[in-house]
Amino acid sequence: MKKDENLNKNYEPILSKSKEWPVVQLSNNRKAFIEEVAQESFKRIKAIRTNKTSIIEELETTLYREKQRIKRYPWKVDPKDDEIFWNKIKHRLVELPSSNGKEGSDDEEKILFDIIHRYSSEIAGNFKPSRYRLTREIVKFGFSRLLNASRNNRFTAIFRNKYTLQDKIQIMGEVEQLRTLAKKGTIVLVPTHFSNLDSILIGWVIHSLGLPPFIYGAGLNLFNIRIIAYFMNSLGAYKVDRRKKNLLYLEALKTYSHLAIQRGAHSLFFPGGTRSRSGEIEKELKLGLLGSALEAQRVLYEKGNKDTEGKIFIVPVTLNYNFVLEAPLLINEHLRRKGQERYYIEKDRFSSSYRIMKFLFKFFTKGSDISISIGKSMDVLGNHVDMNGVSLDSNNRQINTKDYFMFNGKITLDKQRENEYTRMLSKAIVKEYQTINRIFASHLVAFVAFQIMRSKFKNIDLYNFLRIPEEDLNIPYEEFKTKFEELRQVVFQMDEENKLKAAPHLYEELDEVIKMGLDNVGMYHDKRPLLKNKKGEIYTQNINTLYYYHNRLNGYDLERYF
Repeated sequence: MKKDENLNKNYEPILSKSKEWPVVQLSNNRKAFIEEVAQESFKRIKAIRTNKTSIIEELETTLYREKQRIKRYPWKVDPKDDEIFWNKIKHRLVELPSSNGKEGSDDEEKILFDIIHRYSSEIAGNFKPSRYRLTREIVKFGFSRLLNASRNNRFTAIFRNKYTLQDKIQIMGEVEQLRTLAKKGTIVLVPTHFSNLDSILIGWVIHSLGLPPFIYGAGLNLFNIRIIAYFMNSLGAYKVDRRKKNLLYLEALKTYSHLAIQRGAHSLFFPGGTRSRSGEIEKELKLGLLGSALEAQRVLYEKGNKDTEGKIFIVPVTLNYNFVLEAPLLINEHLRRKGQERYYIEKDRFSSSYRIMKFLFKFFTKGSDISISIGKSMDVLGNHVDMNGVSLDSNNRQINTKDYFMFNGKITLDKQRENEYTRMLSKAIVKEYQTINRIFASHLVAFVAFQIMRSKFKNIDLYNFLRIPEEDLNIPYEEFKTKFEELRQVVFQMDEENKLKAAPHLYEELDEVIKMGLDNVGMYHDKRPLLKNKKGEIYTQNINTLYYYHNRLNGYDLERYF
């Protein structure tokens, strides 16, 4: 059996005093920081909407969209005065003096600033060290107790301390580089995103590695769930409302991110923008927040920072699960969108504290592990860096990142150039995701089963295939076993070539690996994606959910073996 390259251990904090944490310094000046975010966002929007007419048009568009949001998609976490505020904005817009587009009254600018300031306040986190410590201990205590009960198969074991979260959640990869660079500059973690639990798990990982708290954008929908809202508020989250697509909100969000990074606040955001609907590792990343990290780096250089002084480091992370709570809902939404049917706003039927607790109990009382893979750190251009934070090109030669922001010997702002740099960074992150993706037996059984089933109906399109009755898709065990072993050897070879990571349990005896995969894939769901019947045949109770888990291995060209 192949062993992991790292063993989890207890790491000493790199900053022992909470007053030294950048997020605390940010929180202590929260009111002033919100004001700065609002002022900077206002300035940026004025540079985009350069005259009275265009500002008024933007305000009217924002008002219309917000009224539609309140009417069609209200959430209980929305501000209590939401409707009152926007009605006041409507009256103020109606009362603007007509100037036929001519310059004059600045009333529209006052309205613009008031909206931006409100958005900035809504977005801002409210980190408190005391609540952070309490939440951290609650997570450790609660999860560890469930873990001990499950490993001993007795409820009384809930009071023991034999097992820890390190036995359940394996942290692998470039841990030492991450810890070292967190002392030298500002870290921006960019994880894959599959589940609503990702933020809590990443928060635990950050603490476990001895890193100070990070700020991170959490979907506002999560704050509808009371228990998660408490954790989010305590762990450094700022709020991201994905219903709001207007320019004013998006600029405030990006400004909040890049100003916080400039101040050395380690940050985390999911560059895919939202949970992966298809089950695939993200291939198309949202460039807005990535661009905010790049902008922050340029501003720091403008302020006189040297290349490695206060440098910003991008660290890709993959979260590797055997099953995802929301998988059936997510894949159905993905298929509707891809099939160009009616768009559905995000509705999360798991949005309750009861369902989350039920899921956590299921997870910790089943033999299902999570693996967190830390990728190689890179600069904001996508170049890998060494342990000292020095950027390296593809030939391992040192390069000075600062030079990429200069023109005629000066640091300059060039939006077209920075957009291209952001695309370069996005591609580098996606490539690193593929490399550090950890393949579990559950991923492989799902991929093999779906591909065998699909190959028997290759003359019809995907959507018609997914409508085939499940009873017509059974696979004889020996056929499945033969193809699984073939793919397993391919995965081992790709691991040797550093194209992915094979979990150590894949090296166990073949039948045991298959059984492990079948037992773990989608174990939470009422209709299981894969099972083995009394005849020994492999079958599915839900082909859509099987498709979701199969998609985890997309991008490696494994389909050619079928």
